[in-house]
Amino acid sequence: MNRAAAFALLNDYVTDPGLVRHMLAVEAAMRAYARKLGQDAETWGVVGLLHDFDYERWPDAPHHPLEGSKILRERGYPDEVVYAILSHAGYLTDYPRVHLLDKALYACDELAGLITAAALVRPGGITDLTAASVKKKMKSKGFARNVNRDDIARAAADFGVDLTEHIQFVIDAMKPLARELALEKGLATDNPANAGHV
Repeated sequence: MNRAAAFALLNDYVTDPGLVRHMLAVEAAMRAYARKLGQDAETWGVVGLLHDFDYERWPDAPHHPLEGSKILRERGYPDEVVYAILSHAGYLTDYPRVHLLDKALYACDELAGLITAAALVRPGGITDLTAASVKKKMKSKGFARNVNRDDIARAAADFGVDLTEHIQFVIDAMKPLARELALEKGLATDNPANAGHV
């Protein structure tokens, strides 16, 4: 599996910088979890990087991620990668989340969007963001309203991680990419709509 080829594929299909940043954030979280859990970081990273690559062209269910899965199969991506990406769409009941990889993607996807939105409204960006701050934002129904809070909590439980620890882990995984994600101090804005697919 080749990260450079996956990133090129992403750029063939995605023009929205916010969506690209979202996939980079999920990739970072997935790679960090792979290292922590003794899994293949390249496979897990590519799953995070490509999970929404078809969303801009086919945003409606069930076209996303079904259309993307066809492209991935044509390009020879392994079944475990394609399945994990299909399983992150809750409406595709033929693809239940059964593997650790599937559960990790589901646990990181919505949460990365919420963390991005929370970082964007802070003067310090993600640099001083804490799990407590994110959990406080989770309670505000008007904030990043497209993010499903129940999915975040349910996904963490299904993945077998404590929610607070999970939030902090994903924040810490995203911090090294603060500049690339436009979340570093002074670059964050007050527009959580820039958070990408949230």
